[in-house]
Amino acid sequence: MTDTLTLRRPDDWHLHLRDGAMLDGILPESARHFARAIVMPNLVPPVVTARQAAAYRERILKALPEGMVFTPLMTLYLTEETDPEDVTAAFANGFAQAVKLYPAGATTNSASGVQDFQKVRPVLDAMADIGMPLCVHGEVTDPTVDIFDREAVFIDRVLEPLRRATPGLRVVMEHITTQEGVGYVRSAAKGLGATITTHHLIINRNHILVGGIRPHYYCLPVAKREIHRQALREAATSGDVRFFLGTDSAPHIDALKEAACGCAGCFTATNTLSILAHVFEEMGRLDRLEGFTSLHGPAFYGLPPNETTITLRKGGPVAYPAKIETGAGPVTVFDAGFPLHWHVE
Repeated sequence: MTDTLTLRRPDDWHLHLRDGAMLDGILPESARHFARAIVMPNLVPPVVTARQAAAYRERILKALPEGMVFTPLMTLYLTEETDPEDVTAAFANGFAQAVKLYPAGATTNSASGVQDFQKVRPVLDAMADIGMPLCVHGEVTDPTVDIFDREAVFIDRVLEPLRRATPGLRVVMEHITTQEGVGYVRSAAKGLGATITTHHLIINRNHILVGGIRPHYYCLPVAKREIHRQALREAATSGDVRFFLGTDSAPHIDALKEAACGCAGCFTATNTLSILAHVFEEMGRLDRLEGFTSLHGPAFYGLPPNETTITLRKGGPVAYPAKIETGAGPVTVFDAGFPLHWHVE
């Protein structure tokens, strides 16, 4: 029975680091285990231009504790005013690795997102020409569509037409949550990948609602039925290179989570690797954990895997802090709901 596992150091292909005091407080939680991360641009104001991305990257590196090695991979927030030439230059100069599409109003700080997809057509065409990935928050915001159906509807109404209109565009469906999302990725011959979060492998919608509302399990896209969670677990542990880790670790201070209108997001940076090792072992596929965390993402983004390694060891229950204290306020760490026995040495 395996009780140690050595992996190439993982990357996180979907991460929220925020800014200011929050950035200072939570950055070490990702940098401790992850070598690189695709950093989300939905600040206030959003990171729209190459200059803003470069400035944000500098703030991240300045906040990195001495002795930690971590590379932020920046993204540009797609708006209807985004300049295709600026996007092209940002990619060529290494200031941005991808562009992030938020449908307007879909999630936290997405008010500046896209409403009319025809207005961003020149940007998408330019991205297809240079091979720059588009990271997609895949939900419609139509108020007549049930929140549990918004991912599936997005695929039919938005994503499939968008990909047909721009066939060379490389797309990452971020934080997929449904059977439909898994099936759509598997149907694509090339140019389409998907990230899967830690928390969507653990919780379904019952965990949020049964026995009382649990605000620290509330995220967007919201967790779905158990059949969808099982589809995600099968995809993540399948060895299929089109699926890779994007934690969508999203810190909010407790006062904003535990509120009458609480913020969406689960903070999983601290204990993600312990949770994933548990899931992959439960599925009998520990040998595929390295692919999901360390190999598939770099392959999609055209980057080499990390040379350094980490070792996970199985033993007694691992103790993680319930909260991370930041200068902005306390942030609750995601609770898997069961003991974790794998820890990073």
